Amino acid sequence: MIIAIDIGNSTIGFGFLHEGRVSHVATIENMPDSELVMVKLDNFMETTVQRYSIKKVVICSVVPDSQKMLVRKIKKFWSMRPIIVGKDVKIPVVNKYRRPRQVGKDRLMCAFAVKELYGAPAVVIDLGTAITFDGLSAKGEYLGGAIIPGLRLSAEALFEKTALLPRVHIAEPQRVIGRSTEESIQSGIFHGYGALCDGMVARLADEMKCQHPKVIMTGGYAEVMRKFMRSPVEAVDQNLIFKGMALL
Repeated sequence: MIIAIDIGNSTIGFGFLHEGRVSHVATIENMPDSELVMVKLDNFMETTVQRYSIKKVVICSVVPDSQKMLVRKIKKFWSMRPIIVGKDVKIPVVNKYRRPRQVGKDRLMCAFAVKELYGAPAVVIDLGTAITFDGLSAKGEYLGGAIIPGLRLSAEALFEKTALLPRVHIAEPQRVIGRSTEESIQSGIFHGYGALCDGMVARLADEMKCQHPKVIMTGGYAEVMRKFMRSPVEAVDQNLIFKGMALL
């Protein structure tokens, strides 16, 4: 069993890889200063080492402090040194960023997975804490993309930065025209972000000089956001980053 760890800003995902496939995934909230999260991690790692014969551990991280913490715990509980994506193993994608090291390893890993599994040209949409849009050329080159605040970040910003707007539950709206403040915010989040995704796909395609790139979505809100888009979506793949690590 190989364990692939995706360290994001909001969650730490553990993908269990067997014979090159993702058998299952476990997720723990990423709050490094939280004692409860630390206890959950310790319990998870103790249970995992008891249940499985772990051959390798691979980490893809965008949170340096959390990565350091996980490396220490892996050495303690699993008695091995993890493979760090970007340091110990390179992602085999031609990176066209002006400063290649600035690209998040999660973005490159998803681009690599899309290139191998779905083909190119493509637009990759990752709906996480931040939403990223990434373009892949017809040759499978990583071209770069765009970054915007995610759904939950936007909803929290409305609550924290305004005097009268409430904190709302992130739930699908029943209509575009909200009939209460809560409904209006929910409509703005889902229909607004759906229209934003459509617009970004169109603009990326224009700049890529590609009329119909494949659109691949991943991340926590990908499945629900697909309903609010009018652009054709090739696939929603929640395990995209783990599949990329399995391919590596």
